[in-house]
Amino acid sequence: MKQLLTYAIVGDSKGIGASLREQLLASGHRVIGVSRTGVQRPADEHSEAYQSLVFDAVEHPCDLSSFATELAGLAYCPGTLRLKPLRGLKREHLVEDWEVNFLGAVQTLQANHKLLAQSPNASVVLFSTVAVGTGMPFHASIAGAKGAVEGLTRSLAAEWMPKIRVNAIAPSLTDTPLASSLLGNEAKRAAAEERSPMKRIASATEVAGLAHWLLGTQSQHMTGQVLQMDGGMSRTR
Repeated sequence: MKQLLTYAIVGDSKGIGASLREQLLASGHRVIGVSRTGVQRPADEHSEAYQSLVFDAVEHPCDLSSFATELAGLAYCPGTLRLKPLRGLKREHLVEDWEVNFLGAVQTLQANHKLLAQSPNASVVLFSTVAVGTGMPFHASIAGAKGAVEGLTRSLAAEWMPKIRVNAIAPSLTDTPLASSLLGNEAKRAAAEERSPMKRIASATEVAGLAHWLLGTQSQHMTGQVLQMDGGMSRTR
């Protein structure tokens, strides 16, 4: 009989987090979702395996010890996509990007380390961006914040091994609500597709699929890695 594992997804109301939630539920696992709005799923065979919590994990540490005795994995999905020239960045912009992308992840992992440590093969998945390793104009704030996420990934992988694995995914532009302003019409989408070596935009389902794999036992020899799911943007010309 397949063991029922419990996973936490912070930011599961839309985009990659929502797709990851559905993939984990379809695999027969229990999911605790955390978002500022909550999720109303249609009643189905997975209903009893899902719990939606309304909580702002950026404003406050998200301690899930009242909802689980251990976590097989945790994915932190909140992010920002602020594209501005350096001269247009205000302090509050930089602080918000830092808090949402980096600080929220740090305090979430601090609050749930004990739950992860209770699992024999716990896995953490964080999210970066192709713009950290590949210089792109107008990405200074988000690349700076996500660069900190990549440093956190490697540092925690070393600190928490061998009990807890920590990896990150660095996608290029992905078709999610967060990217709607960049993909909002046919002209914008065509331009974005043309910039990609693969001449297409990744779907949330594809990126979530990689996160799903990283959370599972098939990737149990992988830690401290930042996987570039960017259509070749960071490695080809």
